[in-house]
Amino acid sequence: MIQDILKEAVDQKVSDIFLVAGRPVSFYKNGVITKEGNEALSPDDVDENVRAIYELAKRDYSRLLEVGDDDFSLSVAGLSRFRVSAYKQRGTASAVLRVISFKLPDPKEYSIPENIVNLGNQPNGMVLVTGPAGSGKSSTLACIIDHINHTQESHVITLEDPIEYLHRHDQSIVSQREIGVDTRSYVAGLRAALRQCPHVILLGEMRDFETISVAMTAAETGHLLLSTLHTMGASNTINRIIDVFPANQQRQITVQLSSVLHAVVSQQLLPTVDGGVIPAFEIMTMTPAIRNMIRDGKVHQIDGVIYSSPDKSMISMDESINKLLSDGIISRETAERYAVHPERLRRS
Repeated sequence: MIQDILKEAVDQKVSDIFLVAGRPVSFYKNGVITKEGNEALSPDDVDENVRAIYELAKRDYSRLLEVGDDDFSLSVAGLSRFRVSAYKQRGTASAVLRVISFKLPDPKEYSIPENIVNLGNQPNGMVLVTGPAGSGKSSTLACIIDHINHTQESHVITLEDPIEYLHRHDQSIVSQREIGVDTRSYVAGLRAALRQCPHVILLGEMRDFETISVAMTAAETGHLLLSTLHTMGASNTINRIIDVFPANQQRQITVQLSSVLHAVVSQQLLPTVDGGVIPAFEIMTMTPAIRNMIRDGKVHQIDGVIYSSPDKSMISMDESINKLLSDGIISRETAERYAVHPERLRRS
């Protein structure tokens, strides 16, 4: 049964599959959840399907029973890859599966601008891709890594939880490590990576003080570090990093961040008028003025610099949304709902 569910999801090009007791199998596509049939799954139905997923992944089902949640990746030959988040709710097994194509994303097909992909040309420093869950951050990073892999002779190390897109070695060597399988934690993997002659390090997520601290050191010691945060906007991202540190270290971190940060890309997915989705981006690249703002604690002024910048490598979220609106790709209602300053949009 689970094989049929997975195949149907891939055929319909859905993004997520829900297996939850008390509801039919449900698919998520373009911001809408739909039911597959009318028959609600019983706890035994879900348990049987989740166990089948674990068997396909050759993973120990007892881990879910002991801990209550478990994240891992699954490959089904000839079909697709899946990012699995299994969990218990009301004492029964449940799962959400993200569908991930074997094929790497095409920046043009995913509407990812060339100047974002070219951030991989940066020899060192920190590039952050931010946005809410499900906004396409992994796809954007996969495009950047693929660009590096095909244009540079580098050693790229990825630390992911779990591994999503698979990269074949090309011009570069790409070492992909999964947290909990290939290394104990992000911090352990990141510290080890510094001894593995890396040129580029992809850190799946900057989750806590220790991870961010080691990531800053990696970026400072001549590596290009790519990572994500669940923040929206450059100023919020910078404040989030600074606020992770104790008050007595924040001054030092502010100075350090001003020197290692190269770019912050924030993205969100917007529904289109034809029923699809398209990303909108805010792109902040470092300038001497922005470095000084970070160093002097004037992060709140950065948004104004992005809005008024004549540099094409810098674009505000609202400018990106306005372009989609003027091109007829999204509706005015959508533009106002996702805009940072909807009142400006209404006046335009």
